[in-house]
Amino acid sequence: MEKFIGSKEFISFCHSAFDNIPIAIDFLDKDGRMIYINKAFSDFLKIPIEDMIGKIVTEINPTSKFLWALNKKKADIAVRHVFPNDREAICHRIPIFDNQGNLMGGLGMILFEKVNEMKEILKKCEILDKKLKLYKKEIARLNRAKYTLSDIIGDSKPMKLCKRTVKKIANLNLNVLITGESGVGKELFAQAIHNESDRAHMPFVSINTSAIPENLLESELFGYEGGSFTGAKAEGNIGKFEIANGGTIFLDEIADMPYYMQAKILRVIQEREITRIGDNKPIPIDVKIISATHKNLENKIAEKKFREDLYYRLNVLNLQIPPLRERAGDIPKLAEDFLIAFHKEYGLYRKLSKDAMEILMKYSWPGNVRELRNVLGKASVNAEDTIITDKDLPANLFIDLIVKGNQGESGFYNILKKVEKELIEKALVQSNNNKAEAARILEIPRMTLYRKIEDLKINI
Repeated sequence: MEKFIGSKEFISFCHSAFDNIPIAIDFLDKDGRMIYINKAFSDFLKIPIEDMIGKIVTEINPTSKFLWALNKKKADIAVRHVFPNDREAICHRIPIFDNQGNLMGGLGMILFEKVNEMKEILKKCEILDKKLKLYKKEIARLNRAKYTLSDIIGDSKPMKLCKRTVKKIANLNLNVLITGESGVGKELFAQAIHNESDRAHMPFVSINTSAIPENLLESELFGYEGGSFTGAKAEGNIGKFEIANGGTIFLDEIADMPYYMQAKILRVIQEREITRIGDNKPIPIDVKIISATHKNLENKIAEKKFREDLYYRLNVLNLQIPPLRERAGDIPKLAEDFLIAFHKEYGLYRKLSKDAMEILMKYSWPGNVRELRNVLGKASVNAEDTIITDKDLPANLFIDLIVKGNQGESGFYNILKKVEKELIEKALVQSNNNKAEAARILEIPRMTLYRKIEDLKINI
């Protein structure tokens, strides 16, 4: 092996590999004797190749430090050196060892012929590095998770269980699937998972996969090179996965992702890399994927609308968010928090009456926390006083309660008539038998109200 560095085979290899390249390269044996030097180096030194082969390097260049690198068996990387012809350059001097660690020789290389040129490049690299760090900080700032566990309201048993689960799974570098009905706050929990993790200082990127047109979803997730397709930006565009690199990406409504895109997401999970549209160079990524859906993915798999292999890749850890009707005890604190927010945002100071709170507690909330917020927002605007009463609440809350109270009745038509009668009677009580006001509360024309009062035999 020691003989190989000076063998005919090695010299022949050097000629074929380095003779015609523009980088100045030479090889020394273990004693510092020149065994190969290419034309680029010869031209740089202005010494013919035949005058250098076989000579000790210090005979060619008395100021050379190459013998020091060989004796110390230590690489001399990117060092400034002035040659006998007064030319200055940045050089590498690298000892070469065999498999047993024995010195075989050395490789010399001129990296930059002009030191000022190298300094300028280094300066530009330093500036670019600073800018890159600033851009990364800005990306992380703009794509940050706002909500933490302390922002999620709820002390009920189901919510305490959810919060404990978040703390358990946050620092596990595994994908998480969040399930729960629409409006339960799945993104809040996704943000809380991110903020509880050691990725909290890195970007959190959220994307609703059902809200983006199918033909744009791939470019949105993976980015594209300039001119990749009609309408593409000339400078290209970075994708959500790249923005989230080092942090977390939240894929909401994952059940509605197009089937062809599911295969691409699966590949990202398996290979831990993405490829921009119009490019063939893979980009390594380190991203935690949190996905969410209010749909039954197992049913979607049975319908051949969702990939089973992707399901198991996403559902490594699972967080099930309970619906609001299963944690009614959290409603008073949620309502209070929303009313305080409305006061700060719109200047509407409101409190809930006992009757109004009782209705909120009994309602089934199919739209969950999102619906509760909307109901309280409308009630705050409708209320004529600081106290929100039951008359300020929307009619559908009462329909829900009345239907629940009449579940023992037989026949849909009979139930509907009874519900309609009770609603009209309630509106008349609220309006002190003012029919015009009752029609406004019920949001129906006055003539329709008159007819229904007569048809349902309602006593005024």
